[in-house]
Amino acid sequence: MAGLDREQVKRRYNRIAPWFDTFEALLEGLSFRRWRQLLWRQVTGEHILEVGVGTGKNFPFYPARTQITALDFSPGMLAQAQRKLKRLNLSATLTLMDVERLQLGNDCFDSVVASFVFCSVPAPRRGLKEIHRVLKPGGQALLLEHVISNKPWLAWLMQRLDPVISGVFGAHINRDTVKQVKASGFQHVHVIHLNHWVKLIRATK
Repeated sequence: MAGLDREQVKRRYNRIAPWFDTFEALLEGLSFRRWRQLLWRQVTGEHILEVGVGTGKNFPFYPARTQITALDFSPGMLAQAQRKLKRLNLSATLTLMDVERLQLGNDCFDSVVASFVFCSVPAPRRGLKEIHRVLKPGGQALLLEHVISNKPWLAWLMQRLDPVISGVFGAHINRDTVKQVKASGFQHVHVIHLNHWVKLIRATK
């Protein structure tokens, strides 16, 4: 079973947007929220870009006194984020945009942040190169991602389940995002292993 294409993935996220937070509430409570907080503690600079903002699960961790642009390619997810932003009385610019085709200038941002995004990006290398392009020299990309496991038996299982998972949900569970980041022009790549399949990746331009 082949994975979903870009428009299919977008339609899926539009469809599930109103219930997305409910679907992932257990995972957020068990570990995701703690990992998001760890991710945002490493954000530096005044001009920040969040790609794949989704429903705005990272909003509580946005640093004060920064200019944040947050984007998503799903209108449904972005609508949920807009409501949450207003409810939390936060200041950020929400934009409908695809990470593979950033309509942003070169060397604009001090940090670019993404959490559990590149499993669903149809062409991840293209998106990572776009992130590299919009980062200022010396800026950093901070990615919280689930990737192919470093445990051989689990990696074997993930490889075999991926065609079904990606075909149904549009998210791949067998990607080597660290390898993709290293091949996208970044100078230094540091990885924190949060468990056997979730990594916090910090890459410097």
